[in-house]
Amino acid sequence: MEKPTLAIIIPCYNEELCVKSTVDKLFIVLQDLINKNKIKPNSYIYLIDDGSKDNTWNIISEMHRVNPLVKGQKFIRNFGNQKALIAGLEGVREIGCDCVISIDADLQQDEWAIEKFIDKYLEGYDIVSGIRNDRKTDSLFKKLTAWLFYKTMNILGAKIPMNHSDYRLVSKRGLNILSDYGEKYLFLRGFFNEVGLKNAFVKFDVKPRMAGESKFNFVSLMGLALNGITSYSIVPLRFITLLGFFMALFGFFVGAEAVYEKIFHNDAPNGMVTTIILLCVFGGIQLFCLGIIGEYVGQVFREVKARPRYIKEIELK
Repeated sequence: MEKPTLAIIIPCYNEELCVKSTVDKLFIVLQDLINKNKIKPNSYIYLIDDGSKDNTWNIISEMHRVNPLVKGQKFIRNFGNQKALIAGLEGVREIGCDCVISIDADLQQDEWAIEKFIDKYLEGYDIVSGIRNDRKTDSLFKKLTAWLFYKTMNILGAKIPMNHSDYRLVSKRGLNILSDYGEKYLFLRGFFNEVGLKNAFVKFDVKPRMAGESKFNFVSLMGLALNGITSYSIVPLRFITLLGFFMALFGFFVGAEAVYEKIFHNDAPNGMVTTIILLCVFGGIQLFCLGIIGEYVGQVFREVKARPRYIKEIELK
């Protein structure tokens, strides 16, 4: 396969402390790949400022002024990491590239693994997904929540490899297919793993964050999980159907037992405590099921409004 023009996209939100260092390090990687004749010299970096409130965009603008191979866009407000990634993918498709790699602005993901991604692309793979070797840099709580996230997503039908983040390579073919999907809340990890393109995996090490704080917390991870579940699985809705059936069956047997006791033993069941417990249990189950249904209704509600995924304020090409 012919050596590609590579684009690297980097979502940024309040990353003034590390964005310049990150870009400098990535250009060292790009130059190394150019010297090895694995990518074309016109390969570039594309940054997406997701409504930062600090000096991030000014730094990006200055880097673009000095080096036109630094490109990017600024959102009018914060739209979230997934939409920033989609904006980056759409942006580089419009500018032009043969493949694109997405990486975090804090550069915790090993940037030197990019060569492995390119090697897989040159072997003919359209999607190359990065897999963390371990989670040593995470707290115990984050390890637990991440494990629950991947396990839950796989149980519910979104086949995402364990410890796969948004560090991935996508070919031009993959970008063209992505452009046909008009979903406003597209879950990229699920999309790229089920779209059907030839997929490979690259393992990489995770480094401590060089500066600043991670923008992903438990709440944002839960939001990502709920979006992924409602985008790619109807298993929870089927679970509610089965749960409703078994609850009705349980109610039937309890009622039959009460009738039997009354007719044959003249002993009407009583017990206020038991009644209250059952009411609380079944009431809680009903509210839980309504919550799940509400998530799906909310997903449909957001999609049918057909609002834009994001709004660009400035773009540097």
